[in-house]
Order: sequence, then C-alpha cells, then structure tokens
Amino acid sequence: MNNQVKEIIFSGPDGKLVGKYKKGQSLNPPIALLLHPHPLYGGTMNNPIVMELYNIFDSFGFSTFRFNFRGVGKSEGKFDNGLGELADAAAALDWLQRQNPNTNQCWVSGFSFGALMCMQLLMRRPEITRFVSISPQPNLYDFNFLAPCPASGIMLHGKKDELVPVEETQRLAQKLQSQKNITVEYEEISGANHFYDNEVHKLNKILCSYIEKELNSRFR
Repeated sequence: MNNQVKEIIFSGPDGKLVGKYKKGQSLNPPIALLLHPHPLYGGTMNNPIVMELYNIFDSFGFSTFRFNFRGVGKSEGKFDNGLGELADAAAALDWLQRQNPNTNQCWVSGFSFGALMCMQLLMRRPEITRFVSISPQPNLYDFNFLAPCPASGIMLHGKKDELVPVEETQRLAQKLQSQKNITVEYEEISGANHFYDNEVHKLNKILCSYIEKELNSRFR
C-alpha cells in the first residue's frame, strides 16, 4: 500500500491549487480537510498548527488533506477577502471526497482565519460530521452565520491569546453550546498565545482525546 504524502494539484475556482494529501489505510477511512491561517499574514498549509493537525488526524487513520489558498505558495489566484477562499475550501473538499467516495465521516478543521473558513464551510456542506475550530477570531469576524450551527465539534482557545480576547471566544462557544441537537465542546489552553508557542503538546492532548472519543462513539 502506498501511504506516502503526495503533492496534489487540483482545479480551484480561480486557477490551480496545490495541496498535500495522505490517504488513510483502512477500507473507507474518515476524511479530514485542514485550513490554514490568513494568507496575507504568512498563513500556509505548512503552518505549525496545521502540520500538528495533519499529524494528529493521520495518526487516527484519516485521509488527510491540506492545501494553500489562492495566491499562497504555488496556488494560483489572489486573495479574495474570504469569499474566494471559502470557494477554494469547497473545491478542496470536493477533491477529497472524490478520493474517498465511501467515507461516512467528514471532518473539517481550521486555525485562526482557517477556523472562520472551516465554520463557514459547515453551513454549505451538510455532509460535514465534525469540526475542529482552533483560535477563531470573533472579535474580527462575524460568526452570526452559525444560526444554527449544523454539526458538533470542538473549539480551542489560548488563555494568553494576544489577538483575541478570551471573553469573545467564550461568548461564541456559549452561543453554540445553547443550540439543540449538536454538542460543541470548548477548551481553553493555559499559557497558550494565539500561535500556541511552547504549548502545542497541550493542544495535541486535547484533540487526540476528543477525536478518539468521537470516533469510538460512532461505533457504539
């Protein structure tokens, strides 16, 4: 079996997009799409938190896919204030699903700006079963589109986040937790800034525990 990470070039709405893909080794593995931080502030698919997510999902046997939004790295096009990037994410999910047509679990995860894209994609794609939202920025972006939030998931926030007041993320989490028919967990990571410098191990532990629990619950 070939379980190597492959560079993928696929068609986006504004030109070719470039990503990295590793197929899960089970018969019908769950899939995970990973979305990177803001393109204009150095965000790429090789961001350390995105790479951590990639390794975590891979360790659980997911088919994992991360890619560069338009205008980043070798991806064509130019930044489009979130609208085009959301379309890029949808195209990436299309590609991932074509590689795994019989999967019954679809996870989407994003960090910072990628968390916004992740949660916007939720509203468009009912097949998404779980989300992982790391350091969303409700102080910068309006999350009222999550009305209601269609899928369960987890949000994480660093208690020492210098870009997003913790109260803002708490408020968003509480709003989502009050909705019926879904379960949104919320974890604050002590000592962590927006980029989880020196605290990635805490992020890893929380996410591994959450993913393991959710995967097991699917088979009870």
